[in-house]
Amino acid sequence: MKKYLTAALIAAMTVGFISTGSLKAAANAVERGFVSVSTSANTELPPDIVEINIAVQTEDAKSLQKATDENKAISDKVYKELSAMINAQNGDYVKTANFNAAPVYSYKNDKKNLIKYEVSNNVIVHTKNIKDAGKMIDKAISSGATNINDITFSLSSYDKQCDELLSLAGKKAYKRAGLLAASAGNTLAGIKSINGSCSTNDVIRPQYRLLAKNVSMGASADAAVESASPIQGGVIKLFANINASYFVK
Repeated sequence: MKKYLTAALIAAMTVGFISTGSLKAAANAVERGFVSVSTSANTELPPDIVEINIAVQTEDAKSLQKATDENKAISDKVYKELSAMINAQNGDYVKTANFNAAPVYSYKNDKKNLIKYEVSNNVIVHTKNIKDAGKMIDKAISSGATNINDITFSLSSYDKQCDELLSLAGKKAYKRAGLLAASAGNTLAGIKSINGSCSTNDVIRPQYRLLAKNVSMGASADAAVESASPIQGGVIKLFANINASYFVK
């Protein structure tokens, strides 16, 4: 019986020594020195894509069908006119989205009263023909569109530009980390962690005008389109950010 107890005690002590050694090794790994830095790089580029969100809204006091039929007629016209102004072979397109048809009620004395039926449809124009964005907006309005919900500019070369900026920011991070390590009498000894991301200030909200408010009664729609005020995309600022940690020795 004593032999079994002695063997068990020795085994437990051995495990204890191994566990203690492993913990010390892990502690040494955790305590390994490192330096952390954050760097960034940026550039400004003219956008080469514009996306215009155009809304067609119709209503009828008595019939949802009438409101829907009217909306379809206007939307089809807007779609046709805009499709003629883009270059599909260059990646341009026009699509419809977010169709909604619903009654509108008022509530008084706990009673629900029908006011009207409303139908809305969005037409999205995606084009590289930025210089004609103003004409497209005016053509949509003259064709019956009721709202311009949004105009967004973007870059077709976003991924390529992001990669180049991340490379530049990464080199800056390594250089800066080396300077910090040297100031403490150390040198870099490998990457502990590194992550990067890109972003843009793509919240450009250009001004545009509604055709109906700016054209005299005697002016034709075609003449109005020719005199459309330009939509300027300005520049898009692209940022790359790097957060990195390097081991030191």
